[in-house]
Amino acid sequence: MLSRFVRAPRTVGVATAIAEVKERGAVPHLVDGAEMVTSAAAFEAIAHALDFPEGFGHCLDSLYDHLTDLSWLSPGEHVLIWSKPSVLRKIDATSYDGLGSALSDAATDGTKGDATLTVIMLDN
Repeated sequence: MLSRFVRAPRTVGVATAIAEVKERGAVPHLVDGAEMVTSAAAFEAIAHALDFPEGFGHCLDSLYDHLTDLSWLSPGEHVLIWSKPSVLRKIDATSYDGLGSALSDAATDGTKGDATLTVIMLDN
């Protein structure tokens, strides 16, 4: 499967997104946007959800590099599901835009190994 970036419609909730990801044999990684009120919290949440290895620099360049590598994860599709992205967008639109761009670029650029990345932003 090719990597991709998806903005899910408002009608798709967390449970539905996780179920759809599992149904197609992919691995869901949930990021709770309600907890992401700063860019630092967002970096930490994404790193934790995808179990980033040591050396993550907590900046957009490092985020992109890690998302286009994924060599530490099992082969197959890995789906980062970001619930409630509007929380960060309302608090810090600049950080939201930067993170959204890094996630979109990484997902559409593809990964270098056997693991692929899909990003789903839930509009809830």
